Amino acid sequence: MTLQTIADRVGVSRMTVSNAFSRPDQLSPTLRDRILAVADELGYVGPDPAARALARGTTGAVGILLTDSLSQAFGDEVATTFLGAIADELAPTGLGLTLLTTNQAGSVIPARDVAMDGALVYSCDPENTGVEWLVRRKIPLVFIDQTPAEGIPAVNVDDRAGARAAAQHVVDLGHRRVAVVTSGVRGRHGLIGPDNTGDIIDGYVAAQRLSGWLDALTPAGISPAIAREPHGDPDSGYRAARRLLDAPNPPTAIVCFSDALAQGVMGAAVDAGLSVPDDLSVVGFDDSPAAARMRPPLTTVRQDILAKGHAAAAALTQAIEAARVGEPPAAEHLRLPADLIVRASTAVPPTAGG
Repeated sequence: MTLQTIADRVGVSRMTVSNAFSRPDQLSPTLRDRILAVADELGYVGPDPAARALARGTTGAVGILLTDSLSQAFGDEVATTFLGAIADELAPTGLGLTLLTTNQAGSVIPARDVAMDGALVYSCDPENTGVEWLVRRKIPLVFIDQTPAEGIPAVNVDDRAGARAAAQHVVDLGHRRVAVVTSGVRGRHGLIGPDNTGDIIDGYVAAQRLSGWLDALTPAGISPAIAREPHGDPDSGYRAARRLLDAPNPPTAIVCFSDALAQGVMGAAVDAGLSVPDDLSVVGFDDSPAAARMRPPLTTVRQDILAKGHAAAAALTQAIEAARVGEPPAAEHLRLPADLIVRASTAVPPTAGG
């Protein structure tokens, strides 16, 4: 089945049939509907996408590079909300979203080998070789939750200010035994002393949030116990909290890298016979959909996940258009606010001394 077969049936040129699929604004609605009806009758679904991409010099797809596996990403409400916002922003453009992982088993390296017009780099490990491959390909990029780079648009959250507000909240409540639960894919895990914080910095967001917590805790004379897990899921938060709560002189407040970790911390507290917040105050980060559903509802730091996704996708489509006309991208570095949301998971410490 070819375009010429349809053209002969309708009585128009081959180019007119091609325009019906690829340039519909060139035809009247009536003629285009007639052509598509004949194509459907003959079982023709349209020009081959690969051939059309070759002719146009574009793929019609953009990638998003993730450090985590897809199963982990789709199990995280923050990540799925973010991906949904990107998809919504891209929908009117006709661009498809291709998920790229760092799995390099075999001969295929997605960041190197998958055809795409541009890519989003989302909260990736700095040693992720996929980032290097995308930069080397010189395709339009946008960094999200990454260290900003010259010439590349970036969308970040004011993580340091948000974490500072979270830690200051527990300090103002009177807590002096404070712990941190964070995550990271490299380096040491388990309990880490405050003098070895360099061991846990393996990403822009982790570094910013740790700096924010210490901005408030250090002036108050507090050296937090730090528990680090390789993943950011509730099970990891549970394991970290059990180590902290089993230690001598356990904390009366725990600030967490994410709401998912905080959920696990709260579960560990309950299993240890503690009440949240009467015995232990817990603070998260993200204000994920789960935060308000927790019992008690979680005090957390809100980032506008939808706004971040929309802004990232819009920046990428603008960068792709700039590349199409031979212009440099508008490499704006956007920073979105992060605001403390106080709910029922925090209170004054159980004793006057904290």
